[in-house]
Amino acid sequence: MKKASLLLVAIALALFGLVACGGDDDETTAAETTTEATTGGGGSTVAITAAADGTLAYDQTEVDATAGEVTIDFDNPAALSHDVAVEDDAGTELGKTDIVAQDTATTTIDLAPGTYTFFCTVPGHREGGMEGTLNVK
Repeated sequence: MKKASLLLVAIALALFGLVACGGDDDETTAAETTTEATTGGGGSTVAITAAADGTLAYDQTEVDATAGEVTIDFDNPAALSHDVAVEDDAGTELGKTDIVAQDTATTTIDLAPGTYTFFCTVPGHREGGMEGTLNVK
């Protein structure tokens, strides 16, 4: 009888241990899913406007975005053509809008947290002052 009781206790403890381990795995999976949704999703839209008077300037010199798919809505009310390009700190261009005059353009770029530069790619415009900072958090 003692052997049977010991065997039942051992089986009960083994089953309890398996159930407890299974619960930990489920919690880890839930935490991983939450992290993926936070870092993999997100994103935001930022508005950048060229100066209406045709000067080589954007109305914004610094904009903030959320990491993920960042959409840039560019408005150029001036007759002089402009665009918005984004580069990382190594100088690699990551994406850009179309060049437009008296029109709007949009682009979407997948960006990790960090600091980026936005600028106009029309020759001479960046050198004339058409650039700013894009902070991605």
